[in-house]
Amino acid sequence: MKIDRLIGILSILLQQDKVTAPYLAEKFEVSRRTINRDVEDICKAGIPLVTTQGQNGGISIMEGYRLDKTLLTSRDMQSILAGLRSLDSVAGTNRYQLLMEKLSVGSQEVLTSNDHIRIDLSSWYKSSLAPKIELIQNAIEACRLITFRYYSPKGEGEREIEPYLLIFQWSSWYVWGYCGQRGDYRLFKLNRMDKLCDTGVKFEKRQIPDCDCSPRRMYTASIHVKVRCAPQAKWRLIEEYGVACLREQKDGYLLFEWDFADRNSLFGWLLSFGEQIELLDPQEIREELAGMLDRMQRRYKKEIHMPEES
Repeated sequence: MKIDRLIGILSILLQQDKVTAPYLAEKFEVSRRTINRDVEDICKAGIPLVTTQGQNGGISIMEGYRLDKTLLTSRDMQSILAGLRSLDSVAGTNRYQLLMEKLSVGSQEVLTSNDHIRIDLSSWYKSSLAPKIELIQNAIEACRLITFRYYSPKGEGEREIEPYLLIFQWSSWYVWGYCGQRGDYRLFKLNRMDKLCDTGVKFEKRQIPDCDCSPRRMYTASIHVKVRCAPQAKWRLIEEYGVACLREQKDGYLLFEWDFADRNSLFGWLLSFGEQIELLDPQEIREELAGMLDRMQRRYKKEIHMPEES
């Protein structure tokens, strides 16, 4: 991308007194004419570059113009590298590693030192997620509509949206965009998408509002629960909700209190603990859960009749 190249050129000029256009053209795999245009663009941005001819000629930053060469420290670069590597972990490429190499010209120790931060955003669904992320990213950059079949707790159906943001949150990937069907901005989970397609149809980019993806904004918590939990469940409660979510009782059991958005997510969470927990409150949901468990018990007690083989 052009912005990557401009940053790379500026980084080189900050660390070397003078470089030639052929050197930059070879480094960034573009023509000398492109480098000349890049130099003009950098000058228009307010950074004066000087081009001199002759045997010792080249491109340099104007003498006397002060630009802090230590704007990014080695530690800063390590943090940037960790973030760029995390993006490579999604797609299984080294695209962002190459960008880092351009940014760190003259400071190769940044790339070879023993970094102490590793961020891996890949998942069990990497083979299906990577193509979706790439398609959506290209559609966002080109302002093209995307369509897909979407599966949600409320049902399934075809959607067409103007994609604006790719978001990694709550350990999953989402796309945020304007849904024409709903007439509003919506968040869609990539794992729930099927038959994703870049339509090739351009849309005029809107003045988008701030995307507030905080849990309280996306999932209004309306069910306050109290749950009695066995000590064996303590590690999971702390992992999912933190130490403040529970209080230890005199009998060694734990009292857990939290707010849930809906019954389905609550029931799924409760059942995942098996016999380790007991819902105390609200009473009406406790009764509803008891009825569900009774129906499940009757179903599993039924004699299973397997079809006879012919």
